[in-house]
Amino acid sequence: MIDTLTLLTGQFGIEGKVSFEMVGELAAVRVTTPFATATIALQGAHVMTWQPAGQQPVIWVSKFAKYAPGKSIRGGVPVCWPWFGPHANNPQLPGHGFARTVPWALIATQVLPDGRVRIEFELTQTEATRAQWPHASTVRNIITVGEELEVELETSNSGNDSFQLGQALHTYFVVGDVRQATVAGLEGCDYLDKVGGGRKRQQGPVTFTQETDRVYLGTHGCCGVLDPVMDRTILITSTGSRSTIVWNPWIEKAEKMGDFGADGQWGMVCVETANADEDVITLAAGETHRLTAQYRVLSARG
Repeated sequence: MIDTLTLLTGQFGIEGKVSFEMVGELAAVRVTTPFATATIALQGAHVMTWQPAGQQPVIWVSKFAKYAPGKSIRGGVPVCWPWFGPHANNPQLPGHGFARTVPWALIATQVLPDGRVRIEFELTQTEATRAQWPHASTVRNIITVGEELEVELETSNSGNDSFQLGQALHTYFVVGDVRQATVAGLEGCDYLDKVGGGRKRQQGPVTFTQETDRVYLGTHGCCGVLDPVMDRTILITSTGSRSTIVWNPWIEKAEKMGDFGADGQWGMVCVETANADEDVITLAAGETHRLTAQYRVLSARG
């Protein structure tokens, strides 16, 4: 694996900006800019950390996360693709698709004129992935690290027939205490309640008093995590997204998962930029869809 890191460094390293390291058993890109630092695993093109200069970490990852080939990482920004949740027809296929647990090829690193750093990955196609997803397609994940973190998931249909695409940037955010945090910007949106069942409408900001697993439909491209404990707001803006998922496993489910720890659920909340359930995308032959999310930290009063 040392040879792999050396090869990556020779081909894609940028002195003082882009370097490579091992995180557990996974090779990762380390990005350093005047604005922020980040680490991104090549498996899954998975953002694991992002910390703006002079601020607390924004992206949550469990202390008990596993960094091993073929295993999903508990935290960060997992890429759910090409379906969200269970597969519509085959429950034996992995939940949230295979993209987060397979290798991606690093294809470009670049320092932009304003000092931000852009990293571009392409999903590696194999016989195993084609068996699960027989549609001809090219998938890229483009990550830009700066004062904002920008993630762009680009899917191109290179075949002759249309297909349905479900996807999400399953982002875990650090909060001081989820029981005091709220999510604003989803007021008036209908949501599918995966815990209580049924279709409901959001009244006021989202609060957390129990397990929460909701798919908000027809969302508007901007919401925020308001965190009075850390005295900040995490602003989330998106394009190419029709739905937003809000999730916290609470106590019982977190205990069953095994990689949260005794109280990890209190320090995180997922707010996911997505196209899921009723909001999946139909991508025609020759078309490209871009799902983008931008994250920025403001003061709690900002």
